[in-house]
Parts: sequence; C-alpha cells; structure tokens
Amino acid sequence: MPILVNGTEVEPPADPRVSLLDFLRERLELHGTKLGCNQGACGACTVLVDGSERILSCLALAVQYEGRAITTIEGLSGNGELHPLQAAFIECDGFQCGYCTPGQICSAIGMAAEIRRGVPSHVTADLAADSIALDHDELRERMSGNLCRCGAYNGIVEAIRETFASEGAAK
Repeated sequence: MPILVNGTEVEPPADPRVSLLDFLRERLELHGTKLGCNQGACGACTVLVDGSERILSCLALAVQYEGRAITTIEGLSGNGELHPLQAAFIECDGFQCGYCTPGQICSAIGMAAEIRRGVPSHVTADLAADSIALDHDELRERMSGNLCRCGAYNGIVEAIRETFASEGAAK
C-alpha cells in the first residue's frame, strides 16, 4: 500500500527498518525535514500525518504510514503561495539559521489542530472546557518539544500567535 507524501503516492521502502525521516530525505529527496538529534528530543524532524497529527519522523518507521498522508514543509505551500504560517515566520523574524524552522512550522500547525479538537496540554487549566485559549503558557508548553539553537523563540511565538489568532485558536 503506498504512502501519500505531499499529495503524491509513493511506494514504501522495501526495508521495514527505514525511518520515515530517512525515507523522506534519502529516497524522496525532501530535504526540508531536518535531521537534528535523531532521538526525538529536538523536533527538527516534525512532519504532519493526515493533515493535522504532528509526529517526529526520526522515531517513526516509514512502513507504519502505508495508506496514510504525510505532509512535509515542502507540501504546505500551494500554487506558489506560502502557507500563512510560513509567511508569518518571515514577517516576524521567526528564524535565524532556519534549521529548526520546518519542524517548528509543522509542529505549530499540528498544535493548532490539537487546540481546535480540544486536546488539553499539561498546563490546560480546565480539562472539561469547550475551548482552549492559546495563551502564553499554553503555546509555550505545546511547542516545548521544538528546540531552536539560535534562540529565535520570540519571533516563533509571535508568528504562531499572528497566524492562529485569526482562526480563534490563539488568544
């Protein structure tokens, strides 16, 4: 069963031990997804599954995603237009070296989807609430698995807030 990567069906690797990260980078030549720690600690390899679930591709086997849709940073833009969060990262100086940026962006998109689904985090005050405000603490907690060596966190947070405030996911 093929894997749908950025809208294109691809056959999974014959070797079931190949990580999703290695499959994306080495076989499909999608180099936007970065190899950081290769241990699931930095978030540089974050991609989206089925449009909204964020995963660490270094910890996933490619064959686990047969029949599912994977979106990498390359798959977020369409028709020559940047995804709104990509544009916000540029406007808000949400990057310096840019190495963590693809993982940060994919993670933030997944995080916003979690908020819309009402998935609580460790700092969510009311677990029974109908909606969760993406306030300062909530945003930082949910993005804590994505590291930036350059320390561009203020711009990253500003870009996420700017993008998702209009959708009601950030307040």
